[in-house]
Amino acid sequence: MPRILFTKTGEAVWMSHLDLMRLFQRAFKRAGFPLKHTQGYNPRPSVSIALPLSVGVESVCELLDFDLEGDLPCCEDITAALNRVLIPGVQVLQTYTNERKIKDISFLDCEICLEYDSGVPEEAEEWIGALFCRENLEVEKKGKNGPVQQNIIPMIRQVGIEKMDDHNLKLGARICCQNPSLNPMQLVAAIERYMPEFKPDHAHCCRMEIYDTKETVFR
Repeated sequence: MPRILFTKTGEAVWMSHLDLMRLFQRAFKRAGFPLKHTQGYNPRPSVSIALPLSVGVESVCELLDFDLEGDLPCCEDITAALNRVLIPGVQVLQTYTNERKIKDISFLDCEICLEYDSGVPEEAEEWIGALFCRENLEVEKKGKNGPVQQNIIPMIRQVGIEKMDDHNLKLGARICCQNPSLNPMQLVAAIERYMPEFKPDHAHCCRMEIYDTKETVFR
């Protein structure tokens, strides 16, 4: 099945997952590439996004699988045609064919910008870095039966923090994203819970790359 690598940035981050799916369904139609549909009483277009994004989170490494009616056109032509009809912030970087299964995705890199309106608190970089070196760091997670406490440390492969300027820290991490999965914003939730004095006024997250179980870039 063919696959596209695409971005979701800028104002497009406020689009929900379902709206993003509808956007691509319309884009394929407008670009002249009819999608195959599932069989049964309620046929659906054959498009699926690997790891649905939370609203407000950017990404430069999203994957979408699709299937077209008839022969597959040139991948470069699909990329160009889709980009002509997509909205600003959603851009196809590459179209290709690959037999790798989405279930093989295990980790992702994320960057979280922590913004402080009154300036980065003194020693925030050192204290926040030490926070993620703990053996246990429980954060509340929404479960099917209500909120549950989850130790996020086993799901953090690596983490680093650096000061960008007087008002911004950059928190970079490689985390589990499937079986189990960790929402990157739970890292911010941990700071808010355990070190409220270093709670940022604003936090912006971006997915940077995804990997398989061997931490090789997944495509």
